[in-house]
Amino acid sequence: MKVVAFNGSVHKDGNTAILVKYVLEELEKEGIGTELVQLSGKSIRGCIACGRCGVNQDKRCAVKKDFAGECIEKMCAADGIILASPTYFADVTAEMKALIDRAGMVAKMNGDMFRRKVGAAVVAVRRGGAIHTFDTINHFFFISQMIVPGSNYWNVGIGMDRGEAEGDEEGITTMRVLGQNMAWLLKKIHA
Repeated sequence: MKVVAFNGSVHKDGNTAILVKYVLEELEKEGIGTELVQLSGKSIRGCIACGRCGVNQDKRCAVKKDFAGECIEKMCAADGIILASPTYFADVTAEMKALIDRAGMVAKMNGDMFRRKVGAAVVAVRRGGAIHTFDTINHFFFISQMIVPGSNYWNVGIGMDRGEAEGDEEGITTMRVLGQNMAWLLKKIHA
């Protein structure tokens, strides 16, 4: 089994990545392979609604000029998907929204290809807007017919400056429990 995580932050290895790594550690303890993909520095644009993914039926986006195609391939190959984003103006980053739109369209046009994969959202926040960010990611999972495990609280960690999320004990515990629950669910599905 494998879980691929996408860090939608423009800051590589910042608070969002820190939170995701706690989830991944728990998955790895259970023998589940993990990969962290950082969108920082990558070119990824929104869906142009060309409909070619539905015509081609190849589980790929027809637009080949950016990083989205590689991300979608990794999602297809994984049993679980983590989408992580800091909170920008009470929502996901533009990069994460572009990935959600592109992957979501390809999945819908190719027979709901993420159906019954396990999906989890991770959100970093300075202050407010985290729940809307969390909801945006979960909307992608639910419309894709994915299975979403919970944690002991919403999957949110607090930190503004790089590394501050390390001081959020409750957030770290939430990420660890999320990783444990995601591992349990994956093992039940693949038993």
